[in-house]
Amino acid sequence: MSKEISLEEIKKFWPEHAPDINVVQKYISKYEKEIIVIKYGGNVLIDRNVFNNFISDINVLNKLGLSIIVVHGGGPRIKRELEKKKIISKFINGLRVTDKNIINTVEEVLIDFNNDIVNSLKKLGSDAASFHTKKDNIIDVEPEREELGFVGIPKKINSNLIEKALFENKIPIIAPLGLGGNNQTFNINGDTAASAIAKKLKSRRLILMTNVEGVSDDRKNGISEIKACDIERVIKVKIVEGGMIPKIENGVDAVKNGVRGVVILDGRKPHSILHEIFSDTGSGTLIRK
Repeated sequence: MSKEISLEEIKKFWPEHAPDINVVQKYISKYEKEIIVIKYGGNVLIDRNVFNNFISDINVLNKLGLSIIVVHGGGPRIKRELEKKKIISKFINGLRVTDKNIINTVEEVLIDFNNDIVNSLKKLGSDAASFHTKKDNIIDVEPEREELGFVGIPKKINSNLIEKALFENKIPIIAPLGLGGNNQTFNINGDTAASAIAKKLKSRRLILMTNVEGVSDDRKNGISEIKACDIERVIKVKIVEGGMIPKIENGVDAVKNGVRGVVILDGRKPHSILHEIFSDTGSGTLIRK
């Protein structure tokens, strides 16, 4: 919930190299009573310095009284743990085929990382709340495809617990896991989980953090804004390809279903979230309806 905060108070925790502090209050008013969902991508998670920068930015947003929801990935951590256990996994169209052995490891790794984020925020004085399959599950799923095993797509988002946490000025930290029939745990694509939550809560922004500089044209120049109606064309001419396609498609689905705007953002850049929220130009690629 947004709260009145003076410029002098903001100066106490405003980081170096962040946007101009004198314009912050204008944007606090803009996002008052609005929700921002941030997906923290697995590939951005490897560098601990990037992780600490992310935690710092989320802490700042919380202290400013903004309503922030974090959905995290965990791909590289999962890969590392599976290799340690000598478990071989294969992929179909970018999605991990997930059998019983693998889903147990995936769940362990994602819950461990979820706790890492929550505890890191608490050390900075921000209260955060864990949401995953072992504690306050909020995603009911159905299997995506039989050949993928325990990979699910969100069927229902139980938003009451998220809204309660936001009301208490807590940051919901959500693992991309859900429960299916017989309380079976399913892995969910992180972008898909974040998009489903943003749609359910009609968020003002869905920010998809990744390890590339947003979307670039065929000359490698950054594209600041794309309309949903142009997405088919940019995919067809291969301006967008590979792993960026599902991000874009999730973004389009979100803006067509109540989310005001979706931003694909380079999470490696210092304070990229703050530069996106507290400026008119932003720092990534914005997808609008």
